[in-house]
Amino acid sequence: MPAWASWTTPAVYAAPRGVRICDGRVLTGEIGVHTTWTETEQLAHITVQYTGANDWHPLPGSPVPCRSEEASRTLHDTVVHAIQTGQTGLLAAGRP
Repeated sequence: MPAWASWTTPAVYAAPRGVRICDGRVLTGEIGVHTTWTETEQLAHITVQYTGANDWHPLPGSPVPCRSEEASRTLHDTVVHAIQTGQTGLLAAGRP
């Protein structure tokens, strides 16, 4: 049975410039960050949403190659920190 893992961090306050999603829009304010990793694909899918909204939006560059559950957790935490500090190009070239 393949392994998988997921993490959700609610109530992340995006830095003033916000976070760009795949369709080009920028989310600002309070957002949630969600990462799902599967062992079979060895990919981490990273999405964001406005707090309380229903729709999750992938970040440009997602999914990201990730060889382990531990690496995907570290990636999730790195993305949360990048959103909070206003780092742009979160997943450029497949890594934060």
